Amino acid sequence: MSLAAVVIVVVAAILIGAFGLRLSRTTSDFYVASRTVTPLWNASAIGGEYLSAASFLGIAGLILTHGADMLWLPVGWTGGYLVLLVLVSAPLRRSGAYTLPDFAESRLESMAVRRTASVLVVLIGWLYLMPQFQSAGIVLRAITGAPGWVGGLVVAVVVAVNVLSGGMRSITFVQAFQYWLKLTALAVPLVFLLMAWRSGGAPGLSEHDMAHWQLPLSSAKEYGLYSTYSLILATFLGTMGLPHVLVRFYTNPDGRAARRTTLVVLSLLGAFYLLPALYGWLGRIYAPDVAGTDAVVLTLPGRVIGGTLGDVLTALVTAGAFAAFLSTSSGLTVSVAGVIAQDLLGGGAVRAFRLATLMAVAVPLALAVWARALPVADVVGLAFAVAASSFCPLLVLGIWWRRLSSTGALAGLFVGGGLACAAVMAQITGGPYGGLVGALLAQPAAWTVPIAFFVMVVVSFLTPHRVPLGVARTMVRLHTPETLNLDRGDWRSRSS
Repeated sequence: MSLAAVVIVVVAAILIGAFGLRLSRTTSDFYVASRTVTPLWNASAIGGEYLSAASFLGIAGLILTHGADMLWLPVGWTGGYLVLLVLVSAPLRRSGAYTLPDFAESRLESMAVRRTASVLVVLIGWLYLMPQFQSAGIVLRAITGAPGWVGGLVVAVVVAVNVLSGGMRSITFVQAFQYWLKLTALAVPLVFLLMAWRSGGAPGLSEHDMAHWQLPLSSAKEYGLYSTYSLILATFLGTMGLPHVLVRFYTNPDGRAARRTTLVVLSLLGAFYLLPALYGWLGRIYAPDVAGTDAVVLTLPGRVIGGTLGDVLTALVTAGAFAAFLSTSSGLTVSVAGVIAQDLLGGGAVRAFRLATLMAVAVPLALAVWARALPVADVVGLAFAVAASSFCPLLVLGIWWRRLSSTGALAGLFVGGGLACAAVMAQITGGPYGGLVGALLAQPAAWTVPIAFFVMVVVSFLTPHRVPLGVARTMVRLHTPETLNLDRGDWRSRSS
């Protein structure tokens, strides 16, 4: 049943993507769906691509292992959109850019900043794609016994087909469908699990678990207080720097629609993130010995309910897990392919975009096969740390501080992004490390984000001659509502 569910999800994704192909004809369709996506539709698509393997499988596994400390992950991943709403979403849409490097170049009038931003977009995208492919291998191995690389290959092929067929417009339809599938795939089995828990006498946690699992900072690793605050910083600030999230706001018709989209996203994510926490708690009761904590969501229906109903619910959860891999991988592939096509292949035409799509999925697929497997939520958390240490300072200062210079931005991207990337590579290739060094490398945001902001500000003060000449015009465009026609003199009537 689980294998059949995976096949159905894959076929549905391809068919919906084929429908999007009928509507995709121009370059704008491929990159930003011609900026015509409505808030509800766009919010569903954002929920589809944002709720990755880390959200669907990883949170429950980490809560099972570490307890209350890990509840900060869904809080941070949802709260990050509040920061995005207040500081970034509307000005970013008004910038008129297609990608983050487009924004960097238009704001700072520097090709060097654009190229650096392009490299960071690709690195963050690949770092985020790698655990999606690894998790797909875990799921497919659990239901068929196939080698771990097979699941990643299946996801990579399906994503490439969808993106090659219709670009952003095609992916929007696919991801919106996949959000509601993921929500259903977690909610329906959870109802039966809670009924079984209730009918079984509503068992609770043991006294040992009560002391070491439920209490904050009592079950985490060394330096739990630092790790928790660094995780909060990474998730709250990293959201605004994720390329596959930001590209979605370019598809809205205007800045007001971008803000409305963010509000709807907050509601959709809040509803979803109630569910993995309950799976982690039930897993601590019924499956504390599960092999590979990322698989606890897949394991619970069979252990708690069993029989044919348990098989059906396991198949539904498996379908939702594959939808998570496909939707997040699709959004990441679109954003990474857009940057590769424009900045590395030297052109933004549809043909270059399609070639870039193949490059966007091939590298992380190879990394997923080669790299040491870490808990999926941990790897995604590292991607958030890199985004928070690079694009968060660039966006916040670029949108709200007119004295940001191109040299300051470049220095901040190199220092903040470089330090975070070095910590990530150390964790993936040689970790985990112990002691204070291990904590600093596992959760680097607490020190890399302040350093990035500090470097950008200080270097900008030291290089005032590198502030773009057109900064006043750019700031007006970023902060002026689309309904206000400056050429018509509306600003005079409103100011009076």
